[in-house]
Parts: sequence; structure tokens; C-alpha cells
Amino acid sequence: MNKNIVIIGAGESGIGCAKLAKQKQFNVFVSDSGVIKPNYLNELKQMEVEFEQGTHHIERILNADEIIKSPGIPDSVEVIQKAISKGIPIISEIEFASRYTNAKHIAITGTNGKTTTTLLCYHILKKAGLNVGLGGNIGKSYAKQVAEENYDYYVLEISSFQLDNTYTFRPHIAILTNITPDHLDRYNYQFQNYIESKFRITMNQQESDFFIYNADDKVIQNQLENTNIKAQKTPFSYYQQVEKGAYINNQQLFLYNQQNPLNPFTMFINDFAIKGIHNCNNSMASAIAANVLNINKDTIRESLMDFQNLEHRLEHVATVRGVDYINDSKATNVNSAWYALESMDKPVVWIVGGVDKGNDYTSLLPLVKEKVRMIICLGLDNNKIHSAFGKEVDLIINTSSALEAVSVAKAFAANGDVVLLSPACASFDLFANYEDRGNQFKQAVRNL
Repeated sequence: MNKNIVIIGAGESGIGCAKLAKQKQFNVFVSDSGVIKPNYLNELKQMEVEFEQGTHHIERILNADEIIKSPGIPDSVEVIQKAISKGIPIISEIEFASRYTNAKHIAITGTNGKTTTTLLCYHILKKAGLNVGLGGNIGKSYAKQVAEENYDYYVLEISSFQLDNTYTFRPHIAILTNITPDHLDRYNYQFQNYIESKFRITMNQQESDFFIYNADDKVIQNQLENTNIKAQKTPFSYYQQVEKGAYINNQQLFLYNQQNPLNPFTMFINDFAIKGIHNCNNSMASAIAANVLNINKDTIRESLMDFQNLEHRLEHVATVRGVDYINDSKATNVNSAWYALESMDKPVVWIVGGVDKGNDYTSLLPLVKEKVRMIICLGLDNNKIHSAFGKEVDLIINTSSALEAVSVAKAFAANGDVVLLSPACASFDLFANYEDRGNQFKQAVRNL
């Protein structure tokens, strides 16, 4: 008898799962409590998949043998709670799709840096001529690619929400960039729960697999002491020499060479396409992954030199009258903003603010004191930013649109300054999402 698969959430991952489940001849039903986007609606109709939108018919959903849940849906919603109490297995797209491919997986997680590291790994593998797909929390649905393509490798960005519903997924290479408090509302406000969620990426790895991790991250180091990891542990560090991984010394990357341990691969970090300590970490993690796959060292070097980062992530928009404008709208938490400020080597006019997710700005104070000339708030409620940084900068100005923020920045920025949009907050008080915020900022800059 055919298995009943119910997919909750009809976004990119949900539609991809529907395609793969249909291909495997399961009975498929898609349920979305919101309005399904027209392009996804068309796909469902073309596939002749049953669906509902604007509601969840609980009885129909609870008839499932297995539920595939979109990562944005918390376990606390009624339909999921009822499925859990009935004992119906609930899995993620990652878990589902990985059952139907023999490809090797390079899986990247972490609070920050995972998108850049994922794109950089993919860039290196593509440059090396490997048959590789890109998916997970980025780009085209991983499940859809498993249904339609025949890749030998997948580079996957994986969030903690996706990891929470994986049980058998086994990446050949797992990368953990860092762990700082984030999304704690989904983890009963227990940081340890979030940490353990991130470490699920290692749980099915075997001795022939590799776990690449940030040796400078104290949270990761502490958790390693209490976690049995079978994979080969391969660290990277900006601050200290490590064995069998990668580290920075005297502004140079040293990458362990398996064939000749006494002759490591070296490269000056000034030659990296992406700058700052955090991007050195992203580059080291990607280089180790490529090295594990025996990719040619010249290919690794070229890739680290010519990589172009993601839109809205430390994206240089323009230089206007000697002032650089940088769009880092994807920085929706304090840690991301820290990385952005840390990588600036010019006086900063900082555009910050939005929907505060319980932010603690303490870690930013030294950087703000050292680098920021003035702050432009971009949000409806800016009191917390004024309180946090009022003593560190001479001027804080409130604005309520990207156009206004850029106009104020133009008036106050001096030749040689950088105007940095790195909000440290969510966007939905004034914008549809962080992309909308970044795009409005870029348009305002281009209109100067």
C-alpha cells in the first residue's frame, strides 16, 4: 500500500518535497495555512497533487504515515502538536530527500557565516569541475534537485530548524561555523537546546567522514567535550596553530596537506576575495572541505581569490564622493553586525535597527567606540539603540525609511567614510523582509 505523505508548508522546500514524493509514487497532500504563491500553486496543479491553503484540515493531516514540515513552522502549532501526540513521524526536507540520493553531502550549519561558507564551498567544487548541486536553506529546493537532477555532490546550508527533524541524514563533510544565541524562542529560551540542535549535524557521521569546526568558538569546544563524534575532527582557527586543519599565522593561511604534512598549502589572506576575521574563518572551512575532497590546490587558491559573496551580505553598492556604501541587510542579529563592524577599516556611519529580537548590544560596544562616527537608526522603536550606544557616539539620528536613512548618511558622511547598513535586527517593522530592506537601501544609494 502506498504511503500517505502530508507536507505542511507550500514554499520552496514543500513544493520540492511534493515533487519527489509524487515521483516515488506516494499519496501526497500539501497543506498551507497561508496563501500559496502563484508559481507554487501552478506547480502543484501541474503535478496533480492535492492541496489546501488558508487552513489545516486536522483529520486529513492526521491520516498521514509521515509528515514533512517546512522549517519555519514551530512544533508549538496545533496541527504539529496533534501529530506528535498521535506518534506520526515528522521530518524535514533534508531527511526526506537524503533517502533518495547516493551523492556525497557537504553540510554547513552555524549561527553566522553558513550562507557564505556554503556558497564558497559550492564555488570551489564547481570550479573543480565536480557535478554538484546547491540547496538546503538557500536557492532551489534540495528535494526537487534529487527528483530532477543526478548530482554526485550536494553542498547544503542547513538551519537548526532543519536539523531538528533529521534522524538518519549523514553528511560526508559537516561544517560548524560558530554558535551564538539565536532563535531561542524556538528552543524554550534554553541556549543548550540550540547548541544540541546544531550538533545534530554530526550524529550519524562515521569514521570515514569529516567534522570541520571553529576551534576559536568556546561554545563549540565545550560541547565537543561532552559529545561523542565518530567523524575525523578537523579544526580551523584564526588565533592559534591547529593540527590537521587550517589556521592563520602572520596574515597567511596554512592548510594541512595530507599527502605531505610537512609542506602545508599557504596563501596570504590579503588575497582572499572576502575580508575580515569572520570571512577568513569561512574561507578556511571551505578550503578544508575542498582539501578533504582532494581538489587541486591551485583551484582552491583561485576560488578563494575570485569568489563573489551573496547579495545583502557585506555587498559593496557604490562609492559616492569618496564614501563607500555597503549593504549588509542580511545581518539580522547582533553577531552578524559584529562581524560586519569588525571587518571595516574606515570610519563608519552605521545604519542599525528594526525589530529587536531581545538583542544584547554589549559585545558591540568596543567596536562601536573604535570605529563608528555616528549612528542612523532605521526602525519604529529605537530606544534600546539610543540606550546602548548613546555614550559611545556623538550623534544618533532616527529615520523611518531607507530613503531617509541614506539621505541623512549622505549629509553627514565625509570623504573616506563607509556607510554601513548592518541592522542587527529583523526587518518587518518597515520592510517585507531583509531583501526588501537591502534593495530599498541600494536603490536609494543609486539615486544619490
